[in-house]
Amino acid sequence: MNFLNLIRYQNLLFIALAQVFIKYGLFPAFEVDVSLNTFDFVLLVIATLSIAAAGNVINDIYDVEIDKINKPKKVLIGNKISERTGNRFYIVLSVIGVAIGFYLSNRIGKPSFAALFVVFSALLYLYSSYLKGMFLVGNILVSALVAMSLLIVPLFDLLPAISPENQASQSVVFKIVLHYAIFAFYINLIREIVKDLQDINGDKKGGMNTLPIIIGRKRTVTVVFILGVFAVFGVVFYMYEDLYDKQVLMLYFLLAIVGPLLYFCLKSYDAKTTKDYAVLSKLMKLIMFLGICSIALFQFVILK
Repeated sequence: MNFLNLIRYQNLLFIALAQVFIKYGLFPAFEVDVSLNTFDFVLLVIATLSIAAAGNVINDIYDVEIDKINKPKKVLIGNKISERTGNRFYIVLSVIGVAIGFYLSNRIGKPSFAALFVVFSALLYLYSSYLKGMFLVGNILVSALVAMSLLIVPLFDLLPAISPENQASQSVVFKIVLHYAIFAFYINLIREIVKDLQDINGDKKGGMNTLPIIIGRKRTVTVVFILGVFAVFGVVFYMYEDLYDKQVLMLYFLLAIVGPLLYFCLKSYDAKTTKDYAVLSKLMKLIMFLGICSIALFQFVILK
């Protein structure tokens, strides 16, 4: 159980669920041509989760002293898992992810795609060891990697199967996944800033330069509120542009995404305590989960 907590198994399950929804919920709705069979897709999921898990492990190794202040009861490295064991987990998981990525890239006839897994692994290491402490850079980077966990599916499954005959339909589906990736990036970015509000005490002593440390808690809360408002308008605009004739999806987006986003804005307007920030973080996580779950609804909607 300690290992599962170290790799953040809940977050990994979320990534896997999103990829499954894309593969078996979205793609069949459009009857697009794909490159990966079930076995290959499982390998893609394992590769993605391995790289993400390795990133979580190395992040905990570098954040031991900060976590002793921010969340002392949840520190695993040095307490229940030795740093040496943690480094071994990191290496093994990284090798598994990169090796599978290399195999799949050659399997679909795109050997250059293997570089993606190497780059992702390297960026996660740089994030934990250096970039995390840079003003907004770490927030943007980790959010971009979350978005890429969605885009990796059409890159490996749709792109190699594109032909002049199916290019239009393949592009439509790729665009939908891109929209969801942008949503995941933006929502995760807000959550990362909220988490920085939660962790400001430990981050200060760790020499971090996060947004709350640079501009203060009060101004950061205002930034979070404004970003939340933009999220509401962005989702509503997407509904008007792309879902206006899809009543099931429209209703779902209104109740499961716009509603919680409005509640988030109300809660963030006067958030002041660590408990308030924790609620906001959980709300963002729920909103992202509900947003990704909407992918599964496409197979029940007549798309034109």
